[in-house]
Amino acid sequence: MDILLVAGLWLDGSAWDDVVPELEALGHRPVPITLPGQGDGSASASLDDQVAAVLAAVDAASGKPMVVGHSAACTLAWLAADARPERIAKVALIGGFPSADGQPYADFFELKDGVMPFPGWGPFEGPDSADLGEEARRDFASVAIPVPEGVTKGVVRLTDERRFDVPVLVVCPEFTPAQAQEWIAAGDAAELAKVRNLDLVDIDSGHWPMITRPVELARLLAAAAPGV
Repeated sequence: MDILLVAGLWLDGSAWDDVVPELEALGHRPVPITLPGQGDGSASASLDDQVAAVLAAVDAASGKPMVVGHSAACTLAWLAADARPERIAKVALIGGFPSADGQPYADFFELKDGVMPFPGWGPFEGPDSADLGEEARRDFASVAIPVPEGVTKGVVRLTDERRFDVPVLVVCPEFTPAQAQEWIAAGDAAELAKVRNLDLVDIDSGHWPMITRPVELARLLAAAAPGV
């Protein structure tokens, strides 16, 4: 099946380079998405532009695709499910949870000149980056793409209750499935509490398993693909 891959902040479609061949070998058609403002040279992109790019990929897919969102882009995957609940077979969320209606998309770090640059590794010390070596950290920082303010401060709008009928897989990298279940029960991931078909799976990695555990990540996604 078509598996649409949406990376989080500061990343473009190349973040999935090591995952793509693994998914292909497992019989799927991976489609990495480079988001407006995160690889196309547009510093004026908005959250609506990024949602439109994901929806365009959904509409172009063969059959019903699985939409994979990583980190902040978990919200993009969920916005796609809200806009196209009848067209999406499953949503997979890696290392993150979707924002609720009315919340800002990713207003996490300081803006400079209308964009949010990668803030360095300080905020990610600990489990997030424990499996990234010095070379991998340098490589990540050197290609990190500042995210436009229109994206980070965009307001999430969810309107279709049918999104809760779309099956969801949560891939838990720097946290465990048990921790994720606790957060959901506590109301920290309110959208997921209403999902009717929710699965959680562990992966032994930091926050960027597409970089540090691409083979294992591909296998988890392939195993979760509907019809497999």
